[in-house]
Amino acid sequence: MTATPAPAMIELQGVAKRYGDVLALQRTDLSIAKGEFVTLLGPSGSGKTTLLNLIAGMIKPSAGRIVIDGRDATTLPTNQRGLGMVFQNYALMPHMSVFENIAFPLQVRRLPKAEIKLKVQQALDLIQLGHVADRRPRELSGGQQQRISLARCIVYNPALILMDEPLGALDKKLREQMQLEIKRLHAELGITMLYVTHDQDEALTMSDRIVLMNGGRIEQQGTPDALYFKPETVFSADFIGSSNLLPGTIEIDAAGGYGLNTALGHFPAPAPATPMKAGDPAVLLVRPENMALDAAGGATRIAGRLEDSILLGGVVRHFLRCADGTILIVQELNQPGRTGARRGDEIHATWLPAHARLLPPAPAG
Repeated sequence: MTATPAPAMIELQGVAKRYGDVLALQRTDLSIAKGEFVTLLGPSGSGKTTLLNLIAGMIKPSAGRIVIDGRDATTLPTNQRGLGMVFQNYALMPHMSVFENIAFPLQVRRLPKAEIKLKVQQALDLIQLGHVADRRPRELSGGQQQRISLARCIVYNPALILMDEPLGALDKKLREQMQLEIKRLHAELGITMLYVTHDQDEALTMSDRIVLMNGGRIEQQGTPDALYFKPETVFSADFIGSSNLLPGTIEIDAAGGYGLNTALGHFPAPAPATPMKAGDPAVLLVRPENMALDAAGGATRIAGRLEDSILLGGVVRHFLRCADGTILIVQELNQPGRTGARRGDEIHATWLPAHARLLPPAPAG
């Protein structure tokens, strides 16, 4: 039996935003299901924050329709859209205690004092910070402040939470802790969450679905696995994860097998997802973790000189310069007592043809 898809919490129908001659967001259709965790990912200027602000009601669309929980919200003010927002700067009121900060949105809604006390305590228990209820924000760490900001948002039980780079001010370890905290809250509460970030690792860690933005439009969307293992464009492959990208032209053998002719040789690959014919320009993608360094060289290989190796904790990245100047990245797990090639050694990058992917070339300009 096929599962019934969850109803939409957000529907964008041909939504666009223009500032004078600048088209910040091209006409966009997007549907986000109730209970889904969706991340808008992309570089600065890609349109992700514009999209979030349109949904929040901070700015008005130049075209299109915005529907939130079945209601046309295109012209509704922010406070009538039934959503909560979490920002990078926490936005906590410094003169109030933690308890008072979380209680504030309930007081604005004129809930009874007993109900406010109960809801605030429940929110504090949920974020596991009941012991700091009487402290001021300045007495808390950055991670604690961001959790309080989350509690203040969820305490009035919004159906939708929007998060704009909420972890940007935290150090790496705190960011990772907060990613898990937000995922836990999402799993427990089932609230629809729309999250904006430029951090690919954050998006891959947290999301049910990633919407990758580029140049004011959606480049690709799908599960983290789909975007990482099955990128549809050079931009997707290059932005999410590390990539080795070799340009060339398609060759198809008598048996229908695909390959790419490049300046460094001919390399077989699985058939592309996008239809291509012999002679078409294309790009071969091989992820660094799918390559290995091999002095002898395998069936699929490129020779080069090892320029450098960088230790990144659990992994080591090797940089191999090829005859035409191309730099290939080869990544391997770091193991105790690991030995291998040294800087300046002549060596091969090798990979299995099944681990390569053929992509259409990036648009000109």
